[in-house]
Amino acid sequence: MTPRPETRTAPSPQPESGGGLAFAFRHCEELVRDGDPDRYLATLFAPAAVRPHLFALSAFSLTVARVREAAGNPMAGEIRLQWWRDALQGEARGDVRANPVAAGLEDAIVTRRLGRQPFVDLIDARVFDLYDDPMPRVNDLEGYCGETAAALIRLSALVLADGAEPGGAAAAGHAGVAYGITGLLRALPWHARQGQVYLPGDLLRKNGVTREDVVSGRGGPGLVRACAELRALARQHLASYEAARSTIAPAARAAFLPTALVEPYLAAMERAGYDPLNTAVEIARWRKIWRLWRAARRG
Repeated sequence: MTPRPETRTAPSPQPESGGGLAFAFRHCEELVRDGDPDRYLATLFAPAAVRPHLFALSAFSLTVARVREAAGNPMAGEIRLQWWRDALQGEARGDVRANPVAAGLEDAIVTRRLGRQPFVDLIDARVFDLYDDPMPRVNDLEGYCGETAAALIRLSALVLADGAEPGGAAAAGHAGVAYGITGLLRALPWHARQGQVYLPGDLLRKNGVTREDVVSGRGGPGLVRACAELRALARQHLASYEAARSTIAPAARAAFLPTALVEPYLAAMERAGYDPLNTAVEIARWRKIWRLWRAARRG
């Protein structure tokens, strides 16, 4: 899970203009480059032949993640998400291929023989984004990250394996939860300003923090403790992922490369002066590339 950027807004999908799939894949790549730079950089380390489909998967995930912002209200968001369900299940009205992200995704699903249910499950998980209710419990947060970030890793591994079993299902689960929690912690300032609280309610209560504390920007020591506990949870999943790395087929390991950025992001949150509600957590682009390159060589 990558935080929403503070500045650039990716262009809305436009109908195909005679370019067919080439146009769709180019659009998906540009969308990911501008809206999810970490996944974009990681995808560049994958074989060139599979990158268009990997970008299509990431573009779909990013588009669905932005439905709340694009729709403006929950009902409109529900309608947009239902359109994606219908598109995946062949029930959408009109030519789905007029949407370049849908066109690229459909080609990835058919060509790489991907199941459609994980995409539907990802959409269903994103319904939570449309409303202002806090995440109820820690295990709900883990489940949310499993159906979003972990599912994207698993699907990317299937693309890379080109029909073969990529292994590493448990590794994908742990990697996705670690990556997802880290991304949500990075995005905490932006989400709080929008009235969204992904921090689990049971964890907030344990540390004497309310939803109103978070969205009003009050924060305080209790929020600092809660965020520290979530960083510890992310590291637990990161360790479990490392323990399961040997189960991943070599051809599929590029799908896990974004996980290489988890630890430096977590470390950045532990520097002096870090404020969960006001500090932008970022690492230099050259450091990202170096970490990804090292992880790719290790893989």
